[in-house]
This record gives sequence, structure tokens and C-alpha cells, in this order.
Amino acid sequence: MPLSDGRPDYMSDDDFRVRGMRPEEIALAVDWAAAEGWNPGLADAGCFSIADPGGFLVGEFQGKPAATLSVVNHDARFAFLGFYIVRAELRGRGFGWRTWQAGIERAGQRSIGLDGVVAQQDNYRKSGFDFAYNNVRYGGVPAGLRGGETTVPLRDVPFELVARDDAAVFPADRPAFVRGWIEAQGHTGRALMRNGRLVAWGVIRPCRRGRKVGPLVADDRAAAAAVLAELAGDEGGEIFLDVPQPNRDAVGLAQSLALTPVFQTARMYRGPVRPVALHKVFGVTTFELG
Repeated sequence: MPLSDGRPDYMSDDDFRVRGMRPEEIALAVDWAAAEGWNPGLADAGCFSIADPGGFLVGEFQGKPAATLSVVNHDARFAFLGFYIVRAELRGRGFGWRTWQAGIERAGQRSIGLDGVVAQQDNYRKSGFDFAYNNVRYGGVPAGLRGGETTVPLRDVPFELVARDDAAVFPADRPAFVRGWIEAQGHTGRALMRNGRLVAWGVIRPCRRGRKVGPLVADDRAAAAAVLAELAGDEGGEIFLDVPQPNRDAVGLAQSLALTPVFQTARMYRGPVRPVALHKVFGVTTFELG
């Protein structure tokens, strides 16, 4: 049944219901993620609302938030699931599962991706998700970071080139999100051009702790290193880089900078997804939206 503001009420009874979050409420999911140690970016809430304003759900028990989930419909064929969190004192009562079901329903016939805690793989498999590969978060104060080729501000690059490159490394076209991500307050982007061709680009953003680089997309390790050096700059401090484990050049780059594994996630898909150029992904944009 629809709510007064037109957002769907997916399930309801006397004590529990699942409804769509309003854009200003997405900060709640981000705050809960921070409490779980996921270290979100300072501008993430606003960026996420651009991707799909109706893609964030809250499960309410007795009128108060009990669970969160995002199922962002990136296009007509692909959605990405994240922010699956239940308040600690309410776990084990089925609230998370009912919120999960509402999210899966929202995706409709779309294929769905997620970056889940590795220990929960079996639970995700029960909902039809298959393992694709692991992502590893590397973190620390980078050592031996040296600039190479000259980069330019990402905003100076024709946006259609960036959007096209993002579409090559992600299972959906998401130009509105990418543009918002690049332009968000506090986000800095750099790009490397060779003979008029975009060969590497990335964005760094301030987080609750340190800064995260993501995405970092490059044709080769040298190009990725050049952009990463410019992004990290002389500011110092911790950075974090989420690396697809099958990309050995990306893993090698992170290790060469003395960054160490912090944790890892399992990238899983439910349903078929279009091929992506994983060898170009040196840093995932965000575990929450892919």
C-alpha cells in the first residue's frame, strides 16, 4: 500500500513495516554503516540518493528504525544491494529477512549484485546469489608513492569518455551517479590522457577515517599508479583502496605501496550480468553501490 508521500509500504503489520526512505533519511543507513566499521565517505548519502532516490529501505518496528537495506536499480537490467544492517538488539527476530525480501521484490526481474561479508556467503546463496570473486580492502599510509605521467583534473575530461569507461567496468550504465560522484563536495578526481585517449581516472574522497580511492580505473598498472599518486598527493595520512582480488596488477600496486589488507568482501551476483573489464578495475567505487 502506498504511503502518504507516494513511497511504497512493502510489508506491514501492527508492529513492523518496511518502507522506502526519503532522500534525507539515507544518512541513517550511512551512520549505521559507520557504526559497523564500514567507514563511509562524508558525502556518500547525497551521492547515493542520486543513483536511485527510492532504492533505500527501512524496516520499522513499533515506529522506530530496526533494519536498513539498499537495492539500487541502476538500469532496467541490473540492481545492486547494500546496507543490509539490523540493529544489534533486534537481531534474530526476522526483521532483517523481511526487509531483505522487500528489497529483492523491488529489484523485480533485474539481476542483482552485492559485496557481502565473506562469512555470509552461504546465506546469500540461499537467495540465489553466486560467488564471482573477492574484493580486498587495502589500507594504510602509502609508502614510495611516486608520480609518473602528468595527469589532469577529471572534470576537464569530456564526461562522455568517463561514463563510457565506467560502463566498461560495471554491469550497468550509471551516468547520473558517476557525474554526481565526481562533482560531490570534497571529492577530487584526476585523469591520465595519452594521445587524446582516456587511459586512467580515479576519485578520492574524505571518509570517517582517512580517505578512500574509488573508482580507480586504468588500462595498465603504470597508468593507475600515476593517477593514484596525484590523488593521494602530499596530504599524507591513511588511504583505503578496494581491489578486486583477480586483478593481480591492482593487488601488486596496493602491496607495493605498503598498504595491507583490512578486510574483504565477496562479490556475488543473482542472475546474469554483462561482462566487465575487471583487469581495468584498480579500485572499486564503493562496496555499497558497486
